[in-house]
Amino acid sequence: MMKVLMFGWEFPPHITGGLGTACYGLVKGLVKHGVEVIFVIPKAFGDEQKESFRLIDASDVTLDFKKQVNQEYWKNIQFMEIGSNLIPYAGTEEFERIISENLKLAGVDTTSIFSKRFVFSGKYGHDLMKEVSRYALVASTIAAKTPLDVIHSHDWLTYPAGIAAKAISGKPLVIHVHATEFDRSGENMNPNVYDIERKGMEAADRIITVSRLTRHIVIDRYGINPDKIHVVHNAVEPKDGEEMQPAERYVDEKIVTFLGRITFQKGPDYFVEAAARVIHRDKNVRFVMAGSGDMMNKMIKRVAQLKIASHFHFTGFLKGAEVDRMFAMSDVYVMPSVSEPFGISPLEAMRSNVPVVISKQSGVAEVLRHALKVDFWDIDALADSINGLIKYPALRNIFVRLGKEEVDSLKWENSALLVIETYKNALGIAHSN
Repeated sequence: MMKVLMFGWEFPPHITGGLGTACYGLVKGLVKHGVEVIFVIPKAFGDEQKESFRLIDASDVTLDFKKQVNQEYWKNIQFMEIGSNLIPYAGTEEFERIISENLKLAGVDTTSIFSKRFVFSGKYGHDLMKEVSRYALVASTIAAKTPLDVIHSHDWLTYPAGIAAKAISGKPLVIHVHATEFDRSGENMNPNVYDIERKGMEAADRIITVSRLTRHIVIDRYGINPDKIHVVHNAVEPKDGEEMQPAERYVDEKIVTFLGRITFQKGPDYFVEAAARVIHRDKNVRFVMAGSGDMMNKMIKRVAQLKIASHFHFTGFLKGAEVDRMFAMSDVYVMPSVSEPFGISPLEAMRSNVPVVISKQSGVAEVLRHALKVDFWDIDALADSINGLIKYPALRNIFVRLGKEEVDSLKWENSALLVIETYKNALGIAHSN
């Protein structure tokens, strides 16, 4: 049985977006195919969705500084203190200050103690980069003690951990690129995050990208050899009948929903502008922006300027059952992302019998046929697409029916097979026919 040591930064139900959801779906798919997965997260809260795999809480791992290997990592690991809004796949703010120093200067005295546990917050915040560095140190300890065949690291926060685990174990490293700094920040990228991403990509034996779109970015922007990059599209968990019951709507109007982080990457401003065009043509529609992010106040002000506030609602961040309820109330789902490596939310909407409008600049556009696709910047086309799905029931019903059939065929166990082939490739095992 193949053993995989996997590093992630979040796990359901404690998630801030699609990364944790994707990790959970992939792990379940791998387990179905007989892969043994040891999944490491910074902090376990006790209610994680565990199924036939081992979950390691990095906060429970004791480091022994009498060991030479840990002393070397202790000396060399560096960290940076950064603004509190940095999360792995959202836009970075300006660094408040950048400090390079070893962990000894962080206030941990190694002269009086030889074993130490780092208690990780499990949150994205002010001490994030410090935790990234400490997580890499813990990763080396876990890798030294754990029988494994392959190391798998999800997104840039865990690349240093993967590099450390590879150095200790000598096993191949596969990194999974769910987003890049160019997706999150456009041309205003954070050079420090970019550097971590590039080092991870260079150290990896194989790279998995969630779309061809992301693969091209990795090649063009990071200078990585195309031969070691494999594309594996994301999938979606199936829902049973009970989870798909209609929700109480409370309003008679049609409901058009945006659900995601309210950041540059997700194109919320294009959604607002398109909403104004639709509302000015048809007052029998309401728009919902579900999520939070650094552009939220700007969007609220713009809605007020456009005089559409009576038809526009901000819900804040939704998760779990709240997301399902929002989809159950929606007539149309819109994802106008400027740069979306994949985008699981349209699949979740289609699974809930909601037709979707997505930007052509998204990885999910590569796999969906029964979705309306527009350029993110084309507000008129976006408004026309929304209007068509609202006005013409026959059109909407076609997209609902065919879209549901299509998304039901996108299973994590199929994606997992492609990941296993990547593992075999990294191990130098001949592909099975």
